[in-house]
Parts: sequence; structure tokens; C-alpha cells
Amino acid sequence: MSNKKKYWKNLSDLSSEKVTGIDDIKQREFVEKIPVDEFLGDKENLSNSSTSRRDFLKYLGFSTAAATLAACEGPVVKSIPYVVQPKEIIPGLANFYATTISNGYDFANILVKNREGRPIKIEHNKLAPSSSATNARVHASILDLYDSTRLAQPMKNGLPTSWFEFDFETKRKLKEINDSSKQIVLLTQTFASPSTSKLINDFGKKYSNVSHIIYDTISESAALDAFEQRYGQRGLANYDFSMANLVVSIGADFIGDWQGGGFESGYTTRRIPKKGKMSRHIQFESNMTLSGANSDIRISVKPSEQKLILLSIYSKIFSINNNINLSDKLQKTVDSTVSEILN
Repeated sequence: MSNKKKYWKNLSDLSSEKVTGIDDIKQREFVEKIPVDEFLGDKENLSNSSTSRRDFLKYLGFSTAAATLAACEGPVVKSIPYVVQPKEIIPGLANFYATTISNGYDFANILVKNREGRPIKIEHNKLAPSSSATNARVHASILDLYDSTRLAQPMKNGLPTSWFEFDFETKRKLKEINDSSKQIVLLTQTFASPSTSKLINDFGKKYSNVSHIIYDTISESAALDAFEQRYGQRGLANYDFSMANLVVSIGADFIGDWQGGGFESGYTTRRIPKKGKMSRHIQFESNMTLSGANSDIRISVKPSEQKLILLSIYSKIFSINNNINLSDKLQKTVDSTVSEILN
């Protein structure tokens, strides 16, 4: 079959002398003529048109909305009824389960709102005898139940393994180490749960060579050491702000996450005026915090001045002579604070 196609290699080939009908091709760029005169040429019909600009925009909006709805066809979701419906589940009605949460420094009595077996919301349990406030972290902990990246099973050398294999190999290895008199190290975070502490103690009784190491990402060892030195027992002080008439904070954001937080419930009870009285709050801090934003008097100081302020207040309360270099303005504020504490 012969090839009748012709290719133009340069502009000289594309000339009217060499190519016949080139003028017709130029004139027929659009094969079908666009009927512009049919709807713009007749000025009389165009001027007498009854369609206003508002109607045009209305039709345009309706057509756009219709096209959008037609393109957004959702998937078909079928509701399959229970074969044997549990007595405690009624479709459309939520169930509430009372429980507790211990996550880091967050401890609270909570109510878990549940729909068809799925927890959807955490609320504060006001009926609990010891009822601490639920902060933002406690409310957000519901998302941990739907975390697709959390471990669903034990891991060994980076690969998933079964619980049966994990239990078998762990017991075998612990027995082997215990018989060889080697040291078993149990590394955990800080636990406030009596049940967890009892399990750790039982573990130590079964294996006599167990060393329990507690390590936290954010350490409170300084506060623990100070408490132990003062009271002879290692622990963290728990402050009841609902009994305080005057709160003086030096760099401690107790409404935020200072020592784990949880003090905002007692603090807010005394910040509501009752019979013309409410607690007074003085905050010395370097950065703006929630506690400073809610204080009556906020004094912005340098980080290096916070210890000097604390030492100055301590010295004046217990009548100790210390040469502390503070600015005149800051010293007057400290003196005023001490007078409020003593009165």
C-alpha cells in the first residue's frame, strides 16, 4: 500500500505555490461555523428577552447544585439487624459505663458513653465518691481506642508473634535466668495503681533476683527528693486548692500540666465569689501560662530570678537574713506578697 501522506519539513514547503489549496485551509480553520449571530445578531429579540440577570444566576446556581449532587453519590450502607440482640443494647440509645482512668499523671473517675458496643465519648463521673476533674487529655484518651498504629499483638525482633508464643518464651527465659542467678530487670514508668504495684510485688516474690527500675520521660525526682527530705517518705505533694485563701505560685503552671495537673477543679471552686469572698492568686513566671492568665496579679520575671524570689519569700517568713539582689520594684512586690501571706 503506497503512502500518500506529505510532511512539511520547513516553512518554505508550506507555500501556496507548492501546496495547492493552502488558502482554503487557512480560511477553513474551524470546519463548523460557530453560530454566534443566531443569539447575538438579533438585537431586537435579545433586548426583549424576559430573563433577568437574577433569574440567570438562579438557573446557574440550580444547575451547579444539581450537577454536584449527581456527582456525589454515597456508598450504600446496609443495616444488618442482630440475630440475637443483647439485652443491654438498644439501637439508637447510648449506654454509660462507670470506670476509672490512670494515664500518666491523669487520674479520674469517668463515664464512657457507648453506642452499639463502640465507646464514643468520655465524660466526668460526678457521682463518684472521690471525683477529680477530667482534663483535655482524659477526654482525648478515647482516641487511643481507635488508634490504628497501636500494637495489636506482641512483637519479637520487630515481627509480630502470638500471645501463646510470647508467654511460653518469656516464662522459659525467666526460669533460665532465675536458675543461673542472673539479674532480672523490670523497667516501668511510675504507676499509682495499687493493683499494678501488687502485681509487681508478686513478680518480685516469685523471682528473687528482680530489680524494679522506674523511669519517666519527664522526671519529678527533684520534687520527690525534697518531699522525702522534709517528711521522710518519698512521694509527691497533693495540693487542695479548694481550701486556699491565697495562692502564690512561682513558675508553677498548676492549671496546666505542673506535676501532671489535676488541680484546676479545686482551684475553680474558690475562684467563684461567695458572700463577697474568693481566693486571691499571685503568679510569678517567665512565660505566659494558663495559671498566669487566670491570676489576679501576674509578675513577669526572668528565669534566673525565680529562685531568688522563692528564697526571699522564705527568708522573710522565717526571719532569716539573706543578702538577695533583686530590683527595687520586684523587691516591693515580694514584700507585699509576704505581708499578704502573713496576714
